[in-house]
Amino acid sequence: MLHNSNNISKNQKKLLAVHKENSPSMCALCRGTKMLCGKSRCPVVLKFHSRDKVKPLIDSLKIGGSSPPSVFIGRYGYPKVSIGPMIPPLMGDTSIIDTPEMWLDKSLDDIVDFRSMLIRGTHTVDVFDVESSNKTVEFTRELAMSKNSVFTEAIFSKKPRGKIAFYDEVQPHGPSAPLKKFDITNPKYEQHIEKAFYDTDLKSREAIFNLYKDGVKISKIQKAFSVGAFGVRKHRRFVPTRWSITAVDSAIGENMMKNTKNYPWINEYRVYYHNQFDNRWAVLMMPSEWQYELIEAWYPNTTWNPYGRGISIFNSYEFYKGRKTYAEIGGCYYSARLATNELLNKERRQAGVVVLREAHPGYILPIGVWNVRESVRKALRGQYQKFDTLDKALMFVSQKMDIPLQRWIKNSAVLKNKLYQKRLEDF
Repeated sequence: MLHNSNNISKNQKKLLAVHKENSPSMCALCRGTKMLCGKSRCPVVLKFHSRDKVKPLIDSLKIGGSSPPSVFIGRYGYPKVSIGPMIPPLMGDTSIIDTPEMWLDKSLDDIVDFRSMLIRGTHTVDVFDVESSNKTVEFTRELAMSKNSVFTEAIFSKKPRGKIAFYDEVQPHGPSAPLKKFDITNPKYEQHIEKAFYDTDLKSREAIFNLYKDGVKISKIQKAFSVGAFGVRKHRRFVPTRWSITAVDSAIGENMMKNTKNYPWINEYRVYYHNQFDNRWAVLMMPSEWQYELIEAWYPNTTWNPYGRGISIFNSYEFYKGRKTYAEIGGCYYSARLATNELLNKERRQAGVVVLREAHPGYILPIGVWNVRESVRKALRGQYQKFDTLDKALMFVSQKMDIPLQRWIKNSAVLKNKLYQKRLEDF
């Protein structure tokens, strides 16, 4: 049975059906009061209030503040892309604004509020111009490599405009404007990133994993990678922010998987559980060779199922030999894979892993792929329930998740293989 935490009355449903036939905008009829979309809260109102708070602070051609530090590399027009800093009109330590590893104890309102303050400056360059003498290129790179908040001042050719930008892969940010000039004050490089930057013979994948092992936050590695700070000199280039996030998650996860596949199997079936931002997460680990799957179920009135009448389920998976093509489910696949391999490497164990996600209507806005990585990490830091059979583990999963067990199995390649494929040990 479809669960919706915000039931719509019969009259509202009739009104919604008529409106869909006669108008392109449900929001104009609802105006944040009738909740016709079925969400528990109005995302338009949330965005409006956040934008309203910051608007008086950015109504200028000149913005100064402490960048977290933060940069953004666009993808439109590739290989000509827009690069530049992201600056809040705030002073002091603003690091939390661009450190998603620190966000799980924040509300969606908190995240939208402080991300809406990040004003994006844009300057168009060729992706191979990473060593250009242009000051915008130089300062953008220095910001991305900085350890702490850096005072940044920008002069724009016109006032920042635009809506708060929300993406499933990238953290939200506020309005943008073309840069006329910008300057930074005394950036201090993160020492491990600085070392990798000056090693122009070190391949980027090695640099990424070395930094991860040295304890550098993944979000910082992603920023530095996006400005072409790593790799053999002749291959360095700007990488669009959303691509760099997935590239780093994938590279780290693949490196850890090499170890995972050589460890002994776990001895029991495990289920880890976590619930946050109206997303329910169940991580099933099975005693087997490495195999992995992420299955996401999006309820109606959520980001990837805004107008559906039923639950939409997507999956991507790999068996022991891995996969050769990009995951259909996108960057979330690689973020969750990284998190599960972290735990298995820590325990020096191997397992088959299925990550189940239910995105309920309370998840009113996309806030970035970091949510997947950090939510699975948090689930795996908690206590797990232990079982001696797969059937018992799956029964526990069915108690935690709303979607019937048979529907999960129907949409799962790994579970069907485990349940129905005969093996030598079965004879």
